Amino acid sequence: MDKPKIIVVGASHGGHQSVLELLHRYPDADITMFEAGDFVSFMSCGMELFLEDQVTDVNDVRNFRPDDLIKRGAHVLNNHEVTAINADVKTVTVRDTKNGTAQDYPYDKLILSSGVRPNSLPVPGNDLKNIFLMRGYDWATKIKAKLEDPAVKHITIIGAGYIGIEAAEASRKAGKEVTLLDIIDRPLGTYLDPDMTNIIAKELTDKGVELKLGVKIESFAGDGAVSAVKTDAGDVATDLVIQAAGVKPATEWLKGTVDLDDRGFINTDPYLRTNLPDVYAIGDATLVYGVAAQQKVPIALATVARREARYLAANIFAEHPARPFGGVVGSSALSVFDYHFAATGLNTFTAGRSGVKVDTSFYTDTLRPAYVPEGNGNPPVCVNLVFDPQTHRLLGGAVLSTYDVTAQGNVLALAVQHGLSLEDLAEADFFFQPGFDRQWSLLNLAAQHALGEPRF
Repeated sequence: MDKPKIIVVGASHGGHQSVLELLHRYPDADITMFEAGDFVSFMSCGMELFLEDQVTDVNDVRNFRPDDLIKRGAHVLNNHEVTAINADVKTVTVRDTKNGTAQDYPYDKLILSSGVRPNSLPVPGNDLKNIFLMRGYDWATKIKAKLEDPAVKHITIIGAGYIGIEAAEASRKAGKEVTLLDIIDRPLGTYLDPDMTNIIAKELTDKGVELKLGVKIESFAGDGAVSAVKTDAGDVATDLVIQAAGVKPATEWLKGTVDLDDRGFINTDPYLRTNLPDVYAIGDATLVYGVAAQQKVPIALATVARREARYLAANIFAEHPARPFGGVVGSSALSVFDYHFAATGLNTFTAGRSGVKVDTSFYTDTLRPAYVPEGNGNPPVCVNLVFDPQTHRLLGGAVLSTYDVTAQGNVLALAVQHGLSLEDLAEADFFFQPGFDRQWSLLNLAAQHALGEPRF
């Protein structure tokens, strides 16, 4: 019997994990990964570390090197763009981006991990020079050069999500004047509830970031290169614009072949199969079943793609998989200057978007007993819990402090994934040692507060 041919499209987190899992489970398979880009495979979530000179080298900021997989028996072809799926004959058409030639490659199984592309605002002037995007190897090196250019005095960031916050912090640390713009009225407003975004907004302002929120970008102005961003609340003079205004699925090439929703996300069934036989899809270009929302939602995280890839590799040759993909909670973390936070599951914004009714509770205290001064490692800590108002089942939450309490976010994620209630969390058996925490652990206290119990 011929070796089964498995093609993976995209050297993203999902593509990488797929090949790793397939090599382990099916050592006799013929596995080929195609990547349209030149650099395999830049880790954009490490871009801020690169911009702040906290990495060994820009060429090390990657998920893997091609040789890592080639040595194990896979084929990794960069500068090869998959342009079409020929499902009737089970081949893909691939264009060599260096010489423009095209070739068809046969597959028995095809995994799409095509990912997303950053949005470029469709406004007048978006073709001016010095309007950058915050994603990928090429943009990372261009931004780095501008941060080191003394002629660049002012940088305007568009988008107050994770990527925009990272761009703003890196730019301030490089000594630039920074203005942060967004159409929403709170920084990180789609990730955190207002009690926490108020703290983040003050931290950004205190660190010299000018916030202009709730504004609409109308155009970019300049003579050849951008010199101002025009908004409905006035103009912002600038030397450089970094756009971090969300992403969109990189699925234009699939229209008319693979079923897409009205936003361009690839439709998959509970087993991650597309409408085409033996064609699967994972990662940011798909919607994933959210455990908290109990429906498919957009969660563009490396952790999601890798879990999907692990499931898919285990079931790719099963005619009837024993179980569907179990879904994810969706957890992430970020530092904003002196603050660190982690969030998981739903917040009021994402719950509203999914039509899920929730209650919330915001709790603040000190990390350790009151007899330890703040200057001796006892800073304020905050916990936000999101839960079902009827059953008290935990649906999400976040932790925030100048002390790194982000590991508590993993505890909340586990609680959400396993359907724990406020009552469960209020009594959960965590350790106590005054060098680390309080007599009741931080999450115990937050749950007790949510239940209306007297403050400990």
